[in-house]
Amino acid sequence: MSRAQMMKSFVRLLILVQVAAALAGPVAAELSMDYYGMTCPFAEYIVRNVVGEALMKDPTLAASLLRLHFHDCFVQGCDASVLLNSTDDNTAEKDAQANKSLRGFEVIDSIKEALEAQCPGVVSCADVLALAARDAVFMARGPYYPVPLGRRDGTRSVDSDTFLALPPPIKNVTVLIEIFDKVGLDVHDMVALSGGHTLGIAHCASFKARLQAETETLDGSLAKSLGSVCKGGDSGSAPFDRTSTRFDGVYYRELTSRRGLLSSDQTLFESPETTEIVSTFAMNPDYFFYSFMQGMQKMGQINLKEGDEGEIRKTCWVINS
Repeated sequence: MSRAQMMKSFVRLLILVQVAAALAGPVAAELSMDYYGMTCPFAEYIVRNVVGEALMKDPTLAASLLRLHFHDCFVQGCDASVLLNSTDDNTAEKDAQANKSLRGFEVIDSIKEALEAQCPGVVSCADVLALAARDAVFMARGPYYPVPLGRRDGTRSVDSDTFLALPPPIKNVTVLIEIFDKVGLDVHDMVALSGGHTLGIAHCASFKARLQAETETLDGSLAKSLGSVCKGGDSGSAPFDRTSTRFDGVYYRELTSRRGLLSSDQTLFESPETTEIVSTFAMNPDYFFYSFMQGMQKMGQINLKEGDEGEIRKTCWVINS
């Protein structure tokens, strides 16, 4: 990259940060942008460095790190409960059916290990998830947004909590709106955050029903391609869009061409409540970026733990003894 290109990228980053900070919604009282300013001033640098090394080796992990943050916040709030391991007498969230395909746990563990070496007992695993998701999006050429910090880690993680909390791949807009509304996210947030599917893949088990029941809203060439994928069984996979390791607006353009991978993707374009939003994002990726930043700000503050409700875990996969 030339010096001029580097300067252009740096200026773009500064503009994005300034816009996001100026337009961000209210920050929960216990969170702040400089929360670790005195106790762990290099926390964000450490997170960014580990994420960068991981994505250099495997760019598909960008989608995985973003998904971990989503699946954490939608179940009990942003408290890193998705990271806890099951025990002999409890099946944790990470082992629930909806979370079986989650990846990236080893990246979070590496980040936490590096943070503990630098400033032990200071940075929560919940904050690590929020920062790792932000950095993964940016490194996949998406927007950079400020992340207020100070979350505490929860001590409860039960598989049954995921059953009605996570947006399923086969539901319609009405159900999706209800799920997002329960955590304080509106219809616009829902469509913008669904754009996270511009990264990553899904397995046949999640879209095979669409091949059989939604032929009128499924592009013929995509149907043929997905049919071939599913011949290999439920473990076969397909990308959400044609640029699955790059964060961009292609996902929405795919929806307008009826090339959405999941039923819960395509329904956003087929339903009157959300069609216009999808079309706007498809035509204006910058507006999608802005809306996604706003949605992530709100999602990152769902049901935060306060005081004794939470802790700062020493290891992300087990509560402190």
